[in-house]
Amino acid sequence: MVRRVLYDQSNLAYRMGTGIATYTRNLARAAEGAGFTPEALLSADVAVDPRDPLLAEISLFDERRPPALPWLEPVTSAISGLFRAPFGYRPQRLARAGAVLRSGQEARDFAETYVTTRLFNAARAQFYAYGRLAAVRLPSPPDLFHATHPLPVAVRGCPNIVTIHDLVPLRLPYMTLDNKRYIFRLLQTLAARADHIVTVSEYSRADIISLLGVPERRVTNTYQAVTLEGRAVALPEAELHDMIGPLFDLDPGNYYLFIGALEPKKNIGKLIDAYAASGSRRPLVIAGGQGWQNKAELERINDKRFGFYRISDNTVSAHRQVRRIPYLPPEQLVMLLRGARALLFPSVFEGFGLPVLEAMTLGVPVMTANRTALPEIAGDAALLVDPSDVTAMARAIRTLDNDADLLAELARRGPARAELFSMGRYQGRLASLYQNILGGSG
Repeated sequence: MVRRVLYDQSNLAYRMGTGIATYTRNLARAAEGAGFTPEALLSADVAVDPRDPLLAEISLFDERRPPALPWLEPVTSAISGLFRAPFGYRPQRLARAGAVLRSGQEARDFAETYVTTRLFNAARAQFYAYGRLAAVRLPSPPDLFHATHPLPVAVRGCPNIVTIHDLVPLRLPYMTLDNKRYIFRLLQTLAARADHIVTVSEYSRADIISLLGVPERRVTNTYQAVTLEGRAVALPEAELHDMIGPLFDLDPGNYYLFIGALEPKKNIGKLIDAYAASGSRRPLVIAGGQGWQNKAELERINDKRFGFYRISDNTVSAHRQVRRIPYLPPEQLVMLLRGARALLFPSVFEGFGLPVLEAMTLGVPVMTANRTALPEIAGDAALLVDPSDVTAMARAIRTLDNDADLLAELARRGPARAELFSMGRYQGRLASLYQNILGGSG
């Protein structure tokens, strides 16, 4: 008998991918590859009537417009959560109409989808008010519910496990905007009530055991995997180089790349200072979302010292030595990464560090931090630096600028190291975990 595993998922229509969205897609793929049937618990931002599959599908993928009153949505979610709390939540199965043309993965990795409106926002309001997990009852309970990040939700009729990627809000409270009292209470509740805790590195596992007091036997590290696919991965080098110039105005192999949101833990301010101190003439490209607490970083990116003019064919054009690209479709991001001289990723805290694994998989040299989970993932396939030491980072960038032999060696070691986190190995770790849970030994 094939076992059904239910995963949480936010609105399918979101176009800008997140780390959690990537993790969820890879979980579903790995589960399916290991012989399980993945299903999705969808929290929709709009009212959806499952009785009309065509209209429901169109509504889910409709372009979301900013609300006229931005403050009203969280208020209505909170009221809904408080009102619905005693009755629980009963998502309905969403039949597939197959009408909307989609370019991303979205729901393709899930055999079934169950949907209800603003489930997760209402559940958060309920937990904040009452300190209780929201009870979710499906028409047919799955064999297992796997929350892909801490959520105040309990699916009735099956074991519940939760992935805690890291404890950044507790370790670096000054670098996140979370309500720390809420997060701490939720993590404590999940640590006590979940049937098992999943995490993505030995560093995070040790943190969860130490800070949350979870017994070692109740925490499993499965690591993560990446699935880089599409035309950009297999594109011949010559074609890749021909496309990078027109698309990004960059010279392939002669720029550095950072991937991630502009947020304090990513250490972008010190990276830019180190880049400036290195004296490199190769551009630094920062690709990622807006993030938060980033006024100083944006000022550094837009600093006048990084602007210059170029004369070509009697035309003067403005260029920048440090550039930011807010968002790219996955295929273009893969192209940008493949064309980089190196990935620079000196984050001060990571539970895993997905960009490092993505770069190593593609054979792109990496400079990253010697802290938290990053050395565990990078091994000897990256140049490790102290992320608080601007001088050391500048020295590393100069090394990447001038040492062609080191670049070639890191490019060789990367794919071999990445193989430790391959999808096949990930499937094996996940299958072992699920079988233990479903066998009653969680």
